[in-house]
Amino acid sequence: MVHQQDARERSGRQGAALAAVETIAAVATAPGRGGIGVVRVSGPLAPAIAGRVTGSLPAPRHATRADFRAADGALLDNGIALFFPAPHSYTGEDVLELQGHGGPVVLREILRSCVAAGARIAQPGEFTRRAFLNDRIDLAQAESVADLIDASSVEAARSAARSLAGEFSQRVGALAAQLTELRMHVEACIDFPEEEIDPADHRERASRLEAARRSVDELLAQAEQGSILREGLTVVLVGRPNVGKSSLLNRLAGEEVAIVTPVAGTTRDYVRASISVEGVPVHLIDTAGLRETRDEVERIGVERTWKAIESAGAALFIEEAGHATGGEEAALLARLPAAMPLARVLNKIDLSGDAPGAAPGEAATFRVSAKTGAGVEALRGWLLRAAGWRPHGEGLFMARERHLLALREAAAHLRAAGNLQAFELIAEELRLAHSALGEITGAVTADDLLGEIFSRFCIGK
Repeated sequence: MVHQQDARERSGRQGAALAAVETIAAVATAPGRGGIGVVRVSGPLAPAIAGRVTGSLPAPRHATRADFRAADGALLDNGIALFFPAPHSYTGEDVLELQGHGGPVVLREILRSCVAAGARIAQPGEFTRRAFLNDRIDLAQAESVADLIDASSVEAARSAARSLAGEFSQRVGALAAQLTELRMHVEACIDFPEEEIDPADHRERASRLEAARRSVDELLAQAEQGSILREGLTVVLVGRPNVGKSSLLNRLAGEEVAIVTPVAGTTRDYVRASISVEGVPVHLIDTAGLRETRDEVERIGVERTWKAIESAGAALFIEEAGHATGGEEAALLARLPAAMPLARVLNKIDLSGDAPGAAPGEAATFRVSAKTGAGVEALRGWLLRAAGWRPHGEGLFMARERHLLALREAAAHLRAAGNLQAFELIAEELRLAHSALGEITGAVTADDLLGEIFSRFCIGK
């Protein structure tokens, strides 16, 4: 039963792959000018297109210098042609890469020549989608391609590379294998009356189920850390005007991102900056000072501040050190979302003379000087804790929200199975847990999910 279901899932994917018979082409390098630009072609017409554009089919996996020509024979460029025959290519199909000079006009004309020879323009992510459908990579690996491109820190790039290499998929596959064995054991017991089942079988089932639950929980914990590397934390800097929000943003960012003046109300709209704290991306939003004002532009800025607060993951409430918190500050603090991680930052200790760092005996209160940088490192540590980051060794892999949801669903079904006695009900909970894991790698995948995932890729990847 278990193996028949997996075979149907694989057959569905292979059927979808066979339907992808059109030859596609796209510029695979970033828009703009560069030393080198690449036009990629994938599909059954790739060899014929190579002949039309370059005059001959290059030897497989050998860089061949060639002239690139338009449909009317006009010379477009001179560069390198590479041919990767199926199935040993990125997409699993015949793939042609034309590497020319990186001017947008040149690349557009080379692409136009490929289209004239029978290709069509690729959709976003279509090359990687074909790689998935042709079983060159699984769905988690396909997503890690985009994560590697979008990585905002060295640690995030390394984690995405590990996912692309298949580490995350291998962990999921090992879990799926555990569940397959457990399902076979449980299903073998279904046909026997309860009194005929050896008590040792019950103990074996309980032991295997507990081991699977521990494995899922461990993988989920690692995936949550990988998700933090990918998504990071959005932090809004709030407070009354002229308390040093923009100065603190500049200090944390390490550059002059925001305009700083002694005039209250200088910041009237969002100013954003992204920083990396031990590899975790932190997205800082400097906002307009919170106060009642008759200035229409500043009033709009204050309204936008409250909208930014609603969507942020954490907040830094900036105050001036040495100034007692008054009723107005207390009212602003009371309006902040109760569940939002909040740190109070007492700025300008270079003027007040207070000691830098975390304030003794006060929860999440930090004394800093945005001007000198004193006390800022302690604040960076709080940002990591607010993001949910924990110290780790090597081995993290990139994870997305859908991966976390699938792992949590699998964990829930395994917990439910542990509370049941009837083998038929246990078998169903195990099947649902197995299916949830299959959604991660694409063994069980709806077409609309594939469309959502690959539509976010860049064209040419």
